[in-house]
Amino acid sequence: MLNSVAVIVVPDFSIFEFATAFEVFGIDRSGRGSSVPAFDFRVCTPEPGDIRLKSGLTMHISLGLEAAADADLVIMAPYGRDQQVPEAVLDALRAADARGAWVMSICSGAFALARAGLLDGRRCTTHWHYSHDLASRYPLVQVDENVLYVQDGNIISSAGTAAGIDACLHLVRVELGANVASAIARDMVVPPHRDGGQAQFIDRPMPRCGSAPMEELLRWMVGNLDREHTVDQLAARLHMSPRTFARRFRSETGATPAAWLNSQRVLRAQELLESSDLNIDEIAREAGFGHSVLLRHHFAKVLDTSPQSYRRAFRGQLAPAI
Repeated sequence: MLNSVAVIVVPDFSIFEFATAFEVFGIDRSGRGSSVPAFDFRVCTPEPGDIRLKSGLTMHISLGLEAAADADLVIMAPYGRDQQVPEAVLDALRAADARGAWVMSICSGAFALARAGLLDGRRCTTHWHYSHDLASRYPLVQVDENVLYVQDGNIISSAGTAAGIDACLHLVRVELGANVASAIARDMVVPPHRDGGQAQFIDRPMPRCGSAPMEELLRWMVGNLDREHTVDQLAARLHMSPRTFARRFRSETGATPAAWLNSQRVLRAQELLESSDLNIDEIAREAGFGHSVLLRHHFAKVLDTSPQSYRRAFRGQLAPAI
C-alpha cells in the first residue's frame, strides 16, 4: 500500500520537478469528499539545514535520510547530473530497492539511480537532453528517450519537468486505482494520463556526416523530400555501387536510406503542422509521403501521437482541423 513518500534532495535540486511530486503526494486532499488518502510526505537530505536550490533560493530541510528508511516510495529529485551525489544517498536508494519499496527518479534524478546500480539491465528514461549522456555513462542501462515515464519492476523513471506528474499519477493509478488518480488529476487541473511521449518534443537537427559528399547528398535529399529516392538513384549521385552506398550511408547516419528519409519527412510534417494551415493531405504531399495514411502511420511510429494531436499540442485548440 502506498502511504508514505520520501523525496531525497541534494544541493542545486530543481524546484519545479520537486513540486510535481509535492503536488501529487504532499497536499492533503482527504477532506475534500474524494477517495484520496492523506500521504505521509517527507523531504529529506544527507545534511539537514538550509539547502540551495538550482534557482538560487534556499529551502530549510529538517529531516535526514533516515526519513526514507521506511517510506513506501522514495523519490530522487533532479539535480546537476555532473554533481557528486553523497554515498549515503546511493545507500538510501539501494536500501529502498532491497526492501521492495517503490523507487522513482524525476528528470536527471535517474543519474543517481544509475550510480546506485539500480538501473543496470533495466529500461528507464530521463529528459531527452540527457538521454545520450546517461546511456554513454552507464552502458548497462537501457535508456528510452521517447517516453514520458518508464516502470520497470519497482523502479519508475520519468522524463523532464511535467513528466514527473505523469509518473506520479501512474503510480497512484497502479497502487490506489484509476478513481484516485483521476481525483488528484482533476484537483491539479491536469489530464490523468497523457497520450504519446517526449519524442514529439525532441529537437533533432540533421546530423553531421564524416564525409562532405554524403552531407551534401543529405542536404539535397532534405530539399527534395517530395521526390522518390531509390538506393540506385542515390548511389549514382555519389558514383558508388548500390551495395557500397547502402553500407556507407548506414555507417555515417546510423540508419538505412529509407528510414533516414522517413524520419526527415516526419520532421518536415512537424514543421508544417506547427507553422501552416495545410490539411493532412497537403502536408502528406509536401513532406513526401504522398498519402495521408502513410503520414499518419509514420507519425505514430516515430512520435507515438497523431498529426491532429501534435498540431493541437503545439498550436492550441484553435488549430485548424486536418
